[in-house]
Amino acid sequence: MKPLRIAILGCGNMGLAFAKAFLHYNLVARPDLLLVARHDEHCQRLKGQHPELPVGEISAAVADYDVVLVAVKPQDFSQVAVGLRAVLQPGQVVVSIMAGIPIARLQRELAHQQVMRAMPNAPALLGMGITGFSAAPEVERSRLHQVENLLNATGRSIFLEDESLLDAVTAVSGSGPAYFYFLVQAMMQAGQEMGFSESVAGLLVKQTMLGAYHLLNTSAQSPDELIAAVASKGGTTEAALREFRAGHLAETLIAGMKAAQQRATELASE
Repeated sequence: MKPLRIAILGCGNMGLAFAKAFLHYNLVARPDLLLVARHDEHCQRLKGQHPELPVGEISAAVADYDVVLVAVKPQDFSQVAVGLRAVLQPGQVVVSIMAGIPIARLQRELAHQQVMRAMPNAPALLGMGITGFSAAPEVERSRLHQVENLLNATGRSIFLEDESLLDAVTAVSGSGPAYFYFLVQAMMQAGQEMGFSESVAGLLVKQTMLGAYHLLNTSAQSPDELIAAVASKGGTTEAALREFRAGHLAETLIAGMKAAQQRATELASE
């Protein structure tokens, strides 16, 4: 079996996170990982930062790679597509991690059928992400499994036959870290209003979140059961939960996530 060759177009934080993950898990050899930039200035910067890797602009060289990962900003895609479609070959698979651009548009603007679309989230930068992905019917099953293995290098992945569910992935996990940070920020603010310094409030909240996550991830109990285990009748936790319910905190969170899903759908059609 010949070594896998990967080209990454758009080498910002997320594109480089995928590059590092592929190398870390020996999914690709350094000579077989091409970093593709749009401008010579960016190419020179990448060459200085990653002298061990091939670097170049969009050119015929891209045709020599099995997988082309497109990680440019969505608003730059149409411009990038002009150069990319001129060099793509039928056997290559294009994997987009751009938000809001559906497979049909990718196929149309690239004049290429073997296209996949993936939605990673920010923890992928640490190898702890979750990526939802979908594929055009033209993508061969062997290629699909190959790309799934690549995506798993940044954490975990889940394949969705129904591409429209990627809008929900965007709302749940793509935007999800921001909801978590929002809650952490509110808890830290409450701690400061109770008299703690910012650093002490931060330590209390962040370590609590870390421990609670590990309990949730390793316990056989449901979230409801874990809540009940902390919230003894007539106690402090129950008092807090009563306020949360009175303020419709859960309903507000769900409504916000549905708004994110709707916005993702709107962006896909703009």
